[in-house]
Amino acid sequence: MPKQLAAFFQRLSGSVRAFSAAQKTIAILAIAVLALGAVFLGTWLSTPQYTPLFTGLAAADASAVVDQLNADGVKYQLTDGGATVLVPQDKVYDERLKAASAGLPSSSTSGYALLDKMGVTSSEFQQDVMYKQAMEEELAKTIQAMNGVQTASVKLAIPKATVFTAQAADPTASVFIKTDVGATLSSDQVDAIVHLTSASVENMKPADVTVVDSSGQTLSAQGGGATGSSDKLTSAYEAKTTSAIQAMLDRIVGPGNSTVAVSAALSDATSQRVSETFNTPTNAPVLSETSQVQTYTGNGSSAAGVLGPDNIAVPNGAGGNGSYKASNGTKNNAINKVTQTDDIPAGTVQRQTVSVAISSKALGAASTASIQSLVESAAGFDKTRGDVVTVAAVNFNQDQAKAAQAALNASAKAQQAEQAANLLRDAVIAGAIVVVAALALIYFLRRGRQRREPVDLEILGGDDEADEMDAILAGHNLAIEQPVPMPVLEPTSIEVKRAEIATLAGRDPGKAAEILRGLMDERTS
Repeated sequence: MPKQLAAFFQRLSGSVRAFSAAQKTIAILAIAVLALGAVFLGTWLSTPQYTPLFTGLAAADASAVVDQLNADGVKYQLTDGGATVLVPQDKVYDERLKAASAGLPSSSTSGYALLDKMGVTSSEFQQDVMYKQAMEEELAKTIQAMNGVQTASVKLAIPKATVFTAQAADPTASVFIKTDVGATLSSDQVDAIVHLTSASVENMKPADVTVVDSSGQTLSAQGGGATGSSDKLTSAYEAKTTSAIQAMLDRIVGPGNSTVAVSAALSDATSQRVSETFNTPTNAPVLSETSQVQTYTGNGSSAAGVLGPDNIAVPNGAGGNGSYKASNGTKNNAINKVTQTDDIPAGTVQRQTVSVAISSKALGAASTASIQSLVESAAGFDKTRGDVVTVAAVNFNQDQAKAAQAALNASAKAQQAEQAANLLRDAVIAGAIVVVAALALIYFLRRGRQRREPVDLEILGGDDEADEMDAILAGHNLAIEQPVPMPVLEPTSIEVKRAEIATLAGRDPGKAAEILRGLMDERTS
């Protein structure tokens, strides 16, 4: 081994032997952390980066792709419930080309591409089923392109065409949505799905589309459009009306001095109303007019006769003079005709009742009549549909309010005390850490300076001053361990003293420095 390397290892071993127990523990922990970090870094660098080979695979296609990867000896990972296959980045394009040559994934040919498989011998029923399946898959792919939608499935119910218009039924659609993790579809997105589906099928109305998510929640019910169920509509309307009235009363009588309860009945079905109105305008022009006059004047002749017993005409007398005049007319005047068609959606308010209770102490100069008038305006009161608004001034029970306020005050005080205790604890911990760090820094700085500036013990002289060193060491009551003498050379007394001082410096640097400083002062004096 070279001398420089041997000297380096000798110095290193000497430094390690000079470490205290705490320093040795810290050094061992540091080496362990470095070793583990090196292992993890090597593992991470040696692990290949995986890239999606195919996503959104069906179970059959995923199995076929995995079989191909196993045959090629390519490592892979499955995610997204087996619908996504990951392979090392350098193998993506090769495996994708091999899969394409093998016709994988086979179910990727969907949508209107299914019509390419239709043969000339396909029946009308097969053509209808294939066309409907193509439309369903095209709609599903379009809906999946929306943000927040992971997968989508569309089922169409298209009735068979008939020549009898009275028996024709409207087509309907059902859309199943699975959203991304943590994502929620907004009402605008649900409306977009409903109108996109209804506009893609002939004669389909938005009210005939049902949208359901993976949690079983109905986002758009058939017959109600994309507005939700009647219970949700009623709850939303009651909450909105209550909030508006309560905000107004809080500004008048103060917060906590009034309470509002709203109960509404909303329609849960859509309807259509057609009405026609006719009226005659002033000075209406004549659209058409017809008139007919008949006039007859002359002598009347007798009848040819009447039939006798043998069917022979028998004269019955002479004729007389006569005249005839008749007139007939028709006039069509222009009139106004108004035809109005109203679509009544679900959620129309049929009747509502509003109950308001106000604290009599906070009512003040205001009257219940004025408050009732304000509440009727805020709630959209309509007497024709049977709305009822009731306002009463009563004495409020303040016991629960006082208890709640006391609980809030106690909670606030407890929270403040906890925050103060946490701040004090953090301050004590931070101070202790700072003190320990400062002491450790001072210790290592002093020790490093002493190692960089060794004391020249030659100034202590020879054997005559050994007694003087013994006296100084004895005066400090220091028990110095005697070094083990070398087996070959007999150490001198001054060398023994030097070893004692070196041992003392390793055990207590402060006292050793004080002793050496005193010896140097005595030597110089």
